[in-house]
Amino acid sequence: MKTPLRPFWQLAFRIPGFRVLWKRASQNLAFRREFVRFAALSRASGSRFPVRWEDRKAFLDDKTDSTSFDTHYVYHCAWAARVLAKTRPKSHVDISSSLNFSTIVSAFVPVRFYDFRPPRLILPGLEVQRADLCALPLPTASIQSLSCMHVVEHIGLGRYGDPLDPDGDLKAIAELKRVMASGGSLLFVVPVGKPKLVFNGHRIYSHRQIREYFGGLDLKQFVLIPDNAAETGILYDPTEERADAQRYGCGCFWFQKLSS
Repeated sequence: MKTPLRPFWQLAFRIPGFRVLWKRASQNLAFRREFVRFAALSRASGSRFPVRWEDRKAFLDDKTDSTSFDTHYVYHCAWAARVLAKTRPKSHVDISSSLNFSTIVSAFVPVRFYDFRPPRLILPGLEVQRADLCALPLPTASIQSLSCMHVVEHIGLGRYGDPLDPDGDLKAIAELKRVMASGGSLLFVVPVGKPKLVFNGHRIYSHRQIREYFGGLDLKQFVLIPDNAAETGILYDPTEERADAQRYGCGCFWFQKLSS
């Protein structure tokens, strides 16, 4: 007895990439149908806006049960803002962290923002300047409130036009320590987990590496944004082993320079 031939669609779905093409074709068809329906509804309601097919811009992947977000960048900025709400500095210096963080915080605390590629930002309470993190244009022991978040892991890899330097991250860390004033705070964020270099993207550090690099400073708080942060949220004061077990976690370190 001959085995019956499988239906065409069962065979087609075995072709690499066919499922993706089929999904996109289905989405495009649904989009066209929604456009026609919306145009009819618009005409019936008085057409406050012209509805033209040539003005379309199809967003086909946003019909989800929840809004997705980058757990590293949402959570570490939220953590840092809460620290500043607690410390209430008179002013704050940020080195190349998320623009969302610096621009929002500048509404409540005057912020000086330094970047190797300074953005064209004009906002009250925000001062933007160019700086090389390996040679900061700041006096020694001059900054009471400082942040450098999701930045140092890139230094020396050439990704942003900076010079290639395998020790660029260590030089940047030395500069951060140099400019911190006695009693000052540093909010420092890097990827954590099993140490790894992903050229030319980033480095991943162990918890111990960061503590050793910032030797002489007091670690006031450590917060972990784990690989499964979408389910757990921020983890306060996790163990070193938990941090090192991550594939690409986000470690948030609040350091303080002890008064001399």
